[in-house]
Amino acid sequence: MYSIIEKVIFLQDIDILKEVRVEDLAYLAAIAEEVSFDKDDSIYEMNEVADSLYLVIDGKVRLHRNGEEIALAGKREAFGTWSLFDDQPRVATATAVEETETLKIARDDFYDLLSDHVRIAEAVLRSLARRLRALSDLVQPIR
Repeated sequence: MYSIIEKVIFLQDIDILKEVRVEDLAYLAAIAEEVSFDKDDSIYEMNEVADSLYLVIDGKVRLHRNGEEIALAGKREAFGTWSLFDDQPRVATATAVEETETLKIARDDFYDLLSDHVRIAEAVLRSLARRLRALSDLVQPIR
């Protein structure tokens, strides 16, 4: 098991959490549950209720839909991010490519935390906006 301090150190390097202050990361670390998966384990299935964000501590996760790979999440990467903000079903299946260790942040716990710590929400939303701008530039570069 990881201590709160070890989780905070890990969370500091996660893209979506880069703008969250260190003292606020401790609150996130407290609600982050360690979950391990064996090779080929299904983490979640497409069309399931999206209720948690996952952060890869070690290992790799394949995100795929109808047999086609969409992305590969590795060390220090997040997947299932939208589930914190959207209650729509999952748009892909996530499968462990190898033994994989993750931190799982459940949406309900995240919302409970945000009710008392608005700065976390502001920082995560800034990170999401930055990601959306980058995606937008890829689709339609600024001229």
